[in-house]
Formats: sequence, C-alpha cells, structure tokens
Amino acid sequence: MSSAPAPAALDEAIRPHARHFVLALLALAAGGFTIGTTEFVTMGLLPQIAEGVGVSIPTAGHVISAYAVGVVIGAPVLAFLGARLPRRGLLVALMFAYAVGNAASAVATSFGLLTVARVATGFPHGAYFGVASLVAASLAPEGRKGRAVAMVMLGLSVANVVGVPAATWLGQNLGWRSTYWAVTGLALLTAALVLTFVPSCPGDAGATGRRELRAFKEPQVWLTLMAGAVGFGGMFAVYSYIAPTVTEVGGLPDGAVPVFLLAFGLGMVVGTWLAGELADWSVFRSLLGSSLGMAVALLAFSALAPAGWWLIPIGFLITVLGSVLVVNLQLRLMDVAGDAQTIGAALNHASLNIANAAGAWLGGVVIAAGFGYRSTGVVGAALAIAGFGVLVVSAFLARRMPHMPSLSA
Repeated sequence: MSSAPAPAALDEAIRPHARHFVLALLALAAGGFTIGTTEFVTMGLLPQIAEGVGVSIPTAGHVISAYAVGVVIGAPVLAFLGARLPRRGLLVALMFAYAVGNAASAVATSFGLLTVARVATGFPHGAYFGVASLVAASLAPEGRKGRAVAMVMLGLSVANVVGVPAATWLGQNLGWRSTYWAVTGLALLTAALVLTFVPSCPGDAGATGRRELRAFKEPQVWLTLMAGAVGFGGMFAVYSYIAPTVTEVGGLPDGAVPVFLLAFGLGMVVGTWLAGELADWSVFRSLLGSSLGMAVALLAFSALAPAGWWLIPIGFLITVLGSVLVVNLQLRLMDVAGDAQTIGAALNHASLNIANAAGAWLGGVVIAAGFGYRSTGVVGAALAIAGFGVLVVSAFLARRMPHMPSLSA
C-alpha cells in the first residue's frame, strides 16, 4: 500500500539531512511491525482474553472491533489535524500514544476498561502509516520513493509472519497481558528509533482542510471505500475466531494457533507481492477477481474446518487474496481521490478497519446464535460477494459517467 508523496519543497528540505537513509526506513518500519503485532495478536489470544476478563469468546471478540473503531475515528481526524505539524515529532507522539494505549490494555481489570483501552490504542494507527509513508517518500532519492514507502509497509507484513506468532506464544505461556506489555515496549523502542534516525522534517505548509475534504465529493471514492469496508470484512469474520476454530472445531492443541497465524502472515506477504504483479495487468480486474476468489476460499474454510492441519492451505489462500484486494483498493483509491491524497490514504485505513470491526462483530453474532465457529466462513463469503457487488456498481457508474476515473488503472 502507498501514500501520497510529500510536496517537492518538503522533499528538498529533508533529503540533504537524510544521511542514514536505510536506518531511517528501518525505524519507520519498526512502527509498522509494532502496529501489526498488536492489531492481529488479539485474535490469536481471544480464548485467554475472554477468560481473563470474565466474558464469553464471542463477547471478547468485540475488543477487536473496538480497536478498529479507534482506527476509523482516529485515522481521518489525526490526518486532518496533523497535516501541518512537524513530521518526526508527530510520529514520535503517535508511537508514544500507542504505547500508552497498550499499557492501558495490559492493566485493564474488566471487559469495559479493556474495550475503552483498545479504542484508544487504535487512534494513532492510520495516522502513523500515512505520516510515515510521507516521510519515507521525502527521504528517498528520485526513482526510489515507491520502494521507500513499501519498506514502511514491510514492517506490517513481517509482523504477521514473526511478531504475531511470537506474541501469541508469549501470551499463551505468560498470560495475555504480557503480550500488550511487550508491544508497549516495542512502541517506545520505535519512538526512540524514529527520534534517533529519522531527520527533522517540517509539516506540509500548503495542506488545507478544504483541499483534503474534496475527496468526499467523489462518488467513486465512496464506492471504493465501501468495497473495502464490506468485502475485506469477509477475511476478518474468519480470522477473528481462528483460535477457537482451530482448537474446538479442528481438534488441534493451543500450540497449533501460532502455526496457523504464521501461515496467515506468509499469505499476506505473498499476496502483497502478487498484488503488485496483478496491478500492472489491471487494478480493477484484480479487485473483482480477488473478491470472488475470497468468497470461494471462505466457503472452503467453512467446509474444511474440521480437517485440522489441512485447513492451513485454505487460510494461506484467504490472506493471499485478501492482500491482493487491499493493495489494489489502495491503488484504486489513490486514483479516484485526485488531489486529496493524504485524507484518501487515511480513509483507506478507516475503511479496512470498518471491515475488521464488521467482520468480527458479524462472526460473533452467528456464533452466539448457535451456528458454531464454522459459520464464520459462510458470513465471510457473503461479505466478499457483497463487496464484489459494490465494485460492479462502481464499474457501471464509471462507464455511464465519462468524467469519472476510468477502469483502466
């Protein structure tokens, strides 16, 4: 996923001072690793969290939705308010806020307090990725901006391969609170790395609320966001309850959960690479294909849930297709948002976390209704098909209204 490049003046102001380019990018990527670890590890520790705060597993699933709600609110608000602030200082402040939110999660003594803490933790999520991408692009020499932004996002992929399985193992063996304490430490370390290796850089003096809010006037922006908010929710309907599905339906021990999370993480890495290849062919066709593919894979997940270890390839495929969907949604959104790039990038994070919240909530609803953990795959497939339907509407409008962005991108 990518964000808007910084203005030329900002580029020139920063680049002469960027002597430790690689170290600066690694510092920014550390934030992606931290965010990715805490965002997804809750799903692997849901049974332990539920027991720890005295609620059922479906009810505990609402803390996943709470984090997503925080992202949905915080991403556009902080992007709007922080556009003019010094970039490095803003990144440090966002990571410090992230540390506070995770520490509050670790000490929460009730389900209500944990829910509030997760909402607060989600606030800096989208703004961090948006600002970090702007800084990475500003630090990069000409011709390497895309790679620099990809380096920031690499932290998120690595988190799903290394951070989430390791944090899940930690939570299972030392208690779920230890995981949030560990992420608190990672957030503080990231703040220190950013302060040490990322050069001081000004905010965007030309940013205005009116310019950024123009994105809301574009019907294709709304349709793209809706396709993500609905379609990507299919993956989270399953992913949110992967731990009890693997152990209670698949009959595997708790130790199998980190293995499944590792497979999901590897799927995200492969899917991100594949998305770039498919985008060169056609962004919009990639969106349509990944939506339908996810629907089929999610139905297969429901059917094969009792198969134990044989479910791993299906989980891998779901996240491959999910990553193809996410990356191409971002590319489509950047195309249709026009000049409102900053708010557009932030809104994409908001959209995907609406998907996170909706998928986890709907999955919990069908489980609580007595349909069992296998039913989450059916719910996920329905959401993926609904997202496909939104994309069809987008294509129809693009062909009927020539002034709209084309489907060739």
